[in-house]
Amino acid sequence: MTQAWLNRIGTAVPPYDIHAAFVEFGRDTIAQPRQRALFDRMAALSDIDHRYAIFEPGPKPRDKVLDSSGFYRRGAFPSTAARMALYGPHALDLAMLAVQRLDADPDGITHLIVASCTGFTAPGLDFQLMRAAGLPDGTQRSIVGFMGCFAAVNALKLADQMVRADPRSQVLVVNLEVCSLHLQEDFQDVAKMLSFLLFADGASAALVSAHPSGIALGRFQSDFIPRSHDLITWHIGDSGFEMHLSGQVPGRIRRWLPEHGAKLLAGMPATLWAVHAGGRSILDAVQQGLGLGPDALRHSREILRQYGNMSSATLMFVLDRLLHDPDARGPGTGMAFGPGLTVETFAFHRP
Repeated sequence: MTQAWLNRIGTAVPPYDIHAAFVEFGRDTIAQPRQRALFDRMAALSDIDHRYAIFEPGPKPRDKVLDSSGFYRRGAFPSTAARMALYGPHALDLAMLAVQRLDADPDGITHLIVASCTGFTAPGLDFQLMRAAGLPDGTQRSIVGFMGCFAAVNALKLADQMVRADPRSQVLVVNLEVCSLHLQEDFQDVAKMLSFLLFADGASAALVSAHPSGIALGRFQSDFIPRSHDLITWHIGDSGFEMHLSGQVPGRIRRWLPEHGAKLLAGMPATLWAVHAGGRSILDAVQQGLGLGPDALRHSREILRQYGNMSSATLMFVLDRLLHDPDARGPGTGMAFGPGLTVETFAFHRP
């Protein structure tokens, strides 16, 4: 049977580091002292130092206009249509930057998979990328849409199946998220402000083929945590996409993993871990739920610290960091969580 390999990854983020500005904005905006203190405490505990976005923070005071372009104006936040008008060009530019950093031969690409949950357009990003990257007109294209943070695993699963079906396949897998397009004007809702504190923009481009270099992909598995379908939701509203991220998610993961983790790992001892960096509490829940050592999730924690949660692109940043670690060798497990509450995992091995 043909072995599929994740050969290499290119990553990209926009130029504007928004994290410190957003923390300052949240502190200044929340009126109730007790809620402001809660926001300050959670921001300090987030383990995030940097997040990048397509929007440059506006000049102080940000009481009327939040960004330098004036897209986000207090009391007049943009419609979904206005946000989608920005998604098209910015998504293509950021995805192309990741593709260029991957530095793959465009003539050799046979399949293109695009995963994104933060925007829609037609012709889609898959078509635009095919043309902009100079891929062959006959490139077979697929979109993994609106699946959220675990979409990277599903995109890799499709690529794995394509290579196994035809060893000549060279699959370009692109994850692109522009989470900053969906800021909501609920600044007195501390829970929502804390969810805005996590998310950022980013893109990855990966090459999956039968060429034996990089990471060998193993078995993919999917499961869900019962009675948790309402804990992570993502709906299209009139003013952008509206996310609900319950504070119960880490606890549910922490309680579910000890009983079900063995089935996910399929008896394979993992020495490497690539876990979606959804937040510090998510990573803590995985570490505690599986009884992992203190350094097991170091790659995920560093990506969270440097980039925040970029939805589906985040796991690919973790895998890229692992690929650049000369000491990261042996069997591994990839894991991501998303709406459902869905748990997606896959085995891998780095020789």
